[in-house]
Amino acid sequence: MKPAPFTYLRPATKSEALDLLDRHQDDDAKIIAGGQSLVPMMNFRMAQPEILIDINRISELAYVTEHDTHIAIGALTRHNDVKSHPLVERYLPLISEAYGHVAHHTIRNRGTIGGNVAHADSASEIPAVLSTLDASFVIESASGQRIVEADAFFIDVFTTALEPNELLTEIRVPKPGAGSGSAFEEVSLRKGDFAFASVAAEITLQGDTIMSARIGIGGIAERAYRARSMEAGLVGTPGGEDVIAALVEAEISTIEFAAGTGITADYRRDLTRALLERAVTRAITQARGDAR
Repeated sequence: MKPAPFTYLRPATKSEALDLLDRHQDDDAKIIAGGQSLVPMMNFRMAQPEILIDINRISELAYVTEHDTHIAIGALTRHNDVKSHPLVERYLPLISEAYGHVAHHTIRNRGTIGGNVAHADSASEIPAVLSTLDASFVIESASGQRIVEADAFFIDVFTTALEPNELLTEIRVPKPGAGSGSAFEEVSLRKGDFAFASVAAEITLQGDTIMSARIGIGGIAERAYRARSMEAGLVGTPGGEDVIAALVEAEISTIEFAAGTGITADYRRDLTRALLERAVTRAITQARGDAR
C-alpha cells in the first residue's frame, strides 16, 4: 500500500521547524526523521498525517557532547553514530551494548535516537535503557523549552509527554559514578526483533558494597518497568547470589505478565526472572572490576 495524501514541509533550521509546529499544532502534523517507524505505518495507513515535517536537514540536532554531569545526545543523531561514539562507549556502555540488539545495521544507519524515543514502543530497547539510566528529555516549542524526566516523558504505548507543537531536541544521560558496571540482556524471536523481555542494569559499588542500582525491564508493560524494590534491596549489600535470587523473586511476584504473539505469560515470567539474575550479576561483576 501507499500513504494517504499529505503536505510535505522541509525546514532547514530548528527555529523554522518550531515555527511550523506552532502554526500547524491544530492539524494532524507529524515529524519525520529517519522514518523507520513512521513510513511503514503510513504505507499501511495506520498513520495518516495531513502534514509531514521533515527535519533531516537540521544538522544542529545531530551531536554527542560531554558536560560536567551528563552526556547530551541530539535527537537527530543516527543510531549507529550514537552506538559507536567514543563518549557513549566510555561513559554510557549500557547504551552501546543495547544497540547491538536494535534492529539491523542498515536500519540503525537511518533511524534516529529521537525518533525512536518519541515513537515510544514499549518493546523497544533504547527507551527502556534511557528510563533505566534516568535520562531527561529537552523539549522545545516556539514559546520556550522544558526538560522532562524519563518517568514523566514515557506515558503509555506510543504515548509521550510531547505536545503537538513541541519537538524533542536533546536527550541528557547522567554520567555513571566511579565503580560502576552495566549489562543488557534480552531474548527475541530473531536477532533485531523486538524483545519478548529485556533487562538493563547499572550498578555502582564502593568497595564491596552496592551504593546505587538502576534496573529496568522492557517488553512486559505499556512502558519500561523500573524494578524499584529490587534496586532498593540491593543497596547496602554486596549483591551476593542468594540476595540477588531473593530480590528477583520478590520483584517478579509483583508483576502481572501477559501473553503475546508466540509467547505465554508463564514463559515471559520465567524469561524475565532469568534475565534479571543474569543482567544484575554481570553488572555487579563489571562494577567490581571498575572499582579496583
